[in-house]
Amino acid sequence: MTGAAPAHTSREADLSRDAGATMPPATPAGGPLLRVDGLSKQFALDDAVLPWAKGRRVQAVDNVSFEIAPGQTLGLVGESGCGKSTLGRLVLRLIEPDAGSVALDGMAVTGAGKRQLKALRRRMQIVFQNPFGSLNARMSVGEAIAEPLLAFGVGSRTERSEAARRLLALVGLDPGHAGRYPHEFSGGQRQRIAIARAIALEPDLVVCDEAVSALDVSVQAQILNLLKDLKARLGMAYLFISHDLAVVRHVSDRVAVMYLGSIVEIAEADRLFADPKHPYTVALLASVPAETPAARKHAAPLEGQVPSPIDLPPGCRFAGRCPRAMPRCHEERPALRAIAPDHKVACHLYA
Repeated sequence: MTGAAPAHTSREADLSRDAGATMPPATPAGGPLLRVDGLSKQFALDDAVLPWAKGRRVQAVDNVSFEIAPGQTLGLVGESGCGKSTLGRLVLRLIEPDAGSVALDGMAVTGAGKRQLKALRRRMQIVFQNPFGSLNARMSVGEAIAEPLLAFGVGSRTERSEAARRLLALVGLDPGHAGRYPHEFSGGQRQRIAIARAIALEPDLVVCDEAVSALDVSVQAQILNLLKDLKARLGMAYLFISHDLAVVRHVSDRVAVMYLGSIVEIAEADRLFADPKHPYTVALLASVPAETPAARKHAAPLEGQVPSPIDLPPGCRFAGRCPRAMPRCHEERPALRAIAPDHKVACHLYA
């Protein structure tokens, strides 16, 4: 971002200095910015609250793998409770994974030491769902936006203040309001402030965790257009988490569909919306209201209940609701495999 912060040395040099160690070489040109391989996470149930749950665990994310290219937006979609937000936090190591690895530009995020992780976090930021909850009510918005710069020792106090004002202007707000507090802004304006804070350090990757779901539809459109404009200007990549298929289609280059902690289909956005393969993806797209009856998509209605993540069934986790399930589906879990260039599906129909 031009002029948002004082000039500094190359990013690799910054990372090496901040980490206090030699950083691994960056990924060759054309490689992925983010690589996630076999990421898994379980949570132990609180037996003080649920005495029957002693020793039981919830499988939140299970063996998830994907890549995001520089400047690309990967939309992550699925029903509430499928593990989308947990996955986003695992990518940033806001919570620790049980298994698997995350690498940013060839540099390991999982397993990185405290100083090295701090250096990597300069390149990874997050926009949370609730902007009011993610902003400190006791800090002016200018202070909140400048806080990442302060944390990494970027610029003087005056330079950080000026950078905050420029960032406010960049996200479409009045720089003169830097001294105001979060409660003085609307929900959409607060989300713009949260976005300004997220891009203050010019990150390569921003995780947007249901970043527009709490906003009115008209405000959603404004924030989505802002995110697309910032991506074009700054070259950032997004992991865009949402349960809203229309929103995901609007912003995404590629889309991953998640069900009960696993990715069941991933493809280019246009291909996935035009020709979904997994029965769950087909059902999701058929559930979206159509503008006209002629445009309505038809799919066999889903029956049965979503399995409990505490006691997952063998085989395909969607088999109990799938209208095309075969005996094999109830016994053997399908692997996520390629059926076309940049199109993978976890379904025995395509084995």
